[in-house]
Amino acid sequence: MIDWPVFGLILFAAALHASWNAFLKGSGDTLLSTTLVMGGAALIALVALPFLPVPARASWPYLAVSATIQVGYLVLLVRIYHAVDMSLAYPLMRGSAPLAVALISTLWLGEALPGLAWIGIGSICLGILAMAIGARGALSPVGLAMTLTNAAIIAAYTLIDGMGARASGTPAAYTLWLSLLTGLAMIGWATLARGGALVSYVRRRWHVGLIGGAGTIVSYTIALWAMTMAPIAMVAALRETSILFATAIAGVVLRERVGPARIAAAAIIACGAMLLRLA
Repeated sequence: MIDWPVFGLILFAAALHASWNAFLKGSGDTLLSTTLVMGGAALIALVALPFLPVPARASWPYLAVSATIQVGYLVLLVRIYHAVDMSLAYPLMRGSAPLAVALISTLWLGEALPGLAWIGIGSICLGILAMAIGARGALSPVGLAMTLTNAAIIAAYTLIDGMGARASGTPAAYTLWLSLLTGLAMIGWATLARGGALVSYVRRRWHVGLIGGAGTIVSYTIALWAMTMAPIAMVAALRETSILFATAIAGVVLRERVGPARIAAAAIIACGAMLLRLA
């Protein structure tokens, strides 16, 4: 059973993740906003890393592979949000990944899950996908392909980082190194693509980048730390309850219409989360 403090921290991490995506949606420029936040995270990591232990050598290969994969995830995310409504893309990406993580971690890592945990994971996936089905906006074959590809990438880096954090001996330092490597790569890409516009954007909104970067670091550090305390699949599924917080933000902050179907789907997700807590 996941302890209540760990359970609560994972939900807090999910809320931070939903807030980050809500910021992207409302920013008006997904590429510059993504780079701003990842750059802020890289700057925070650069300042903090000298005060933390170096991750164990066994985790370095995981770190290198994950940084490469996450850059690909962010690049594809920017393109997805240009082509697909977030209310459709986000649930599909986040809803498909936990089931893949559960299957792979069971077959590859040998992390056996109790029956109740499988029911909880399935409920979360069902609820998130139900939101996607009820979302407005057309989804082209290209948009669907990009969205499902990113779901596979999410599953891949979740498993890699779960193992890497365990091998590192210091999940916080592992997350900061990952933030530094990913942020530098995003800055390089955005500089080549939007040079002058990026500089102007950072000058006007640098404080937003630092706040978003801190939130990103805290969110993922909690998730990776939790993966050292509980099965990766259970943590991954719980983290995707971010769709609950995304729904609340959409209705209250962004003033989007949240109908009965989405509320029902959110209730299914909440039930799945509680089943995971009890498993």
